[in-house]
Amino acid sequence: MAPPYAPEPERPGGRRQKTLAIVFILGSLVALYLPGSAQQRIAGLLQATVLRPFLSVQERLVTSRLRAQEVSTVQAQMDSLAGLMATQAALADENRTLRNLLELHDRLGPGFHPASLLRSGTPGSESMFIMDVGSADGVREGAPVVERHGLVGVVREVRPRTSVGIDWTHPDFRASAMLGDGTAVGVVETRRGAFREEDLLVLNGTAFYESAPEGMPVLTSGMGGVFPRGIPIGSVAGVAEAEGRWRKSYWLRPMVHPASVTHVLVGVGEGILDLSYAWPPDSVVARDEAILWEQHLADSLRALTDSVLRMRSLLHGLLAIPADSAPGTESAGGTGAGRVAPPPGGAP
Repeated sequence: MAPPYAPEPERPGGRRQKTLAIVFILGSLVALYLPGSAQQRIAGLLQATVLRPFLSVQERLVTSRLRAQEVSTVQAQMDSLAGLMATQAALADENRTLRNLLELHDRLGPGFHPASLLRSGTPGSESMFIMDVGSADGVREGAPVVERHGLVGVVREVRPRTSVGIDWTHPDFRASAMLGDGTAVGVVETRRGAFREEDLLVLNGTAFYESAPEGMPVLTSGMGGVFPRGIPIGSVAGVAEAEGRWRKSYWLRPMVHPASVTHVLVGVGEGILDLSYAWPPDSVVARDEAILWEQHLADSLRALTDSVLRMRSLLHGLLAIPADSAPGTESAGGTGAGRVAPPPGGAP
């Protein structure tokens, strides 16, 4: 029977470990009193043999940290570049809008006053807007509100310094209209869609035997005395309905999308009967070309931004390869701080 407090048996190799520890201690004491040149030679020998793998791992860790900092710097620069590009595109679009509005104001003359258009954003007022001009500037109720492409809406309420209007998406909007060639007349009304983007215009009351080819511009006719003659409203997009053999109605593609309008011209003069000279017959073509150009710019900006993001992701992956291939990187320091790995999904 073994004694209750027998000494713990010595582990295999324990004597060898003690011997090595004593040898290292004696070696360090001896090296401490050696001349400096001898200490340098011994240190160089140890670095080239025993410590070489550890120094290699440490060098790779330092390199991976530096490259991680470089990746962060490049990412910040690319993010700033993408933001600057988006800002410049918005400024260029606003400058182009203002230039076109100034040209339209020159053609219309002093009978129209420039104004900034704001929307309250409250429920139920989606089709109404507020302008920073009022009776002190000569604005009156029923004055037309126009933009470079055509009719935006009409003024409904005038105050000393501000005025309230409705755009063509309002259920109460009506405008006497005619085809661009003057062959047919009717009344333009709003057809609300399931979403605001689906709101359309309809030209009602045209004669059954009058034909309106697709793409034909529709202008205000001047009848009723609300809107002057010649303001573009939309272009024919197809037949909406036909009743018997006496009436047709046509879908219209609107010239102006009210949600994107921020600067307008408001009529302040009286007795203006015809504005056909301000929008020449090729204005519809010019508008379509402008829309295509804006879409082209937006697509180009989107493609360039995607290219920048792909380059950033590729650069991130290339700079992370040496860190991933370094032995012992994952467990260095117990936290894996030296590893530079791409984020999940490869997103930048």
